[in-house]
Amino acid sequence: MDRRKYLKTLAVGSLGAGVLLQSCDTDKPVVEAPKTFTIDRTPDELARDQKLMSEKFFDDHEMKTIHILSDIIIPKDEKSGSATDAGVPDFIEFIVKDMPRYQTPMRGGIKWLDIQCMKRFNADFASCNSAQQIELVDEIAFPEKAKPEMQQGVAFFNTMRDLTACGFFTSKIGIDDLGYAGNKPNQWNGVPQEVLDQYGIQYDERTLAESVKFD
Repeated sequence: MDRRKYLKTLAVGSLGAGVLLQSCDTDKPVVEAPKTFTIDRTPDELARDQKLMSEKFFDDHEMKTIHILSDIIIPKDEKSGSATDAGVPDFIEFIVKDMPRYQTPMRGGIKWLDIQCMKRFNADFASCNSAQQIELVDEIAFPEKAKPEMQQGVAFFNTMRDLTACGFFTSKIGIDDLGYAGNKPNQWNGVPQEVLDQYGIQYDERTLAESVKFD
């Protein structure tokens, strides 16, 4: 399955609706989340953002796990960087503070992963090698194929995948990956000449000079 293509499809669909495995190198620099927001924020909103930015929810082990999982979901490819390159872990850290309903599912899901890995490999998820990590992820990444006893992991991975896709495709790297340009001013050079000829009409010199030709 082309994970990036699948997630990109979800992201484009969200934009249209008006909403919006090289992961194990955890020593690479982490993209810092912005420290301040100044656009479209009231003073109260700015104060709240600053308060959330100053707090820490996930511990170091949990953040390491989130780094690994987010890059498994969206790895670096020949076109763009990975989820961690786009700052997704910091985005998730902010979201769980902004929307506390995610805190228990995320923390509980990471603990679930660790327990499963301890039973199988005698190590927590972040300490397992990439093959072991993918072995477990493959059992929870495809809900229709997952065993009944893996449903807790499926629910967690669904949430992790949604947050990763949201964080990535609203970042500069993700928007560039989508090729989304947004609204841009353009130049209208008037009705094509062949259409004017078809109807036997033409622009007068003033209209042509002032309203049509911008070259």
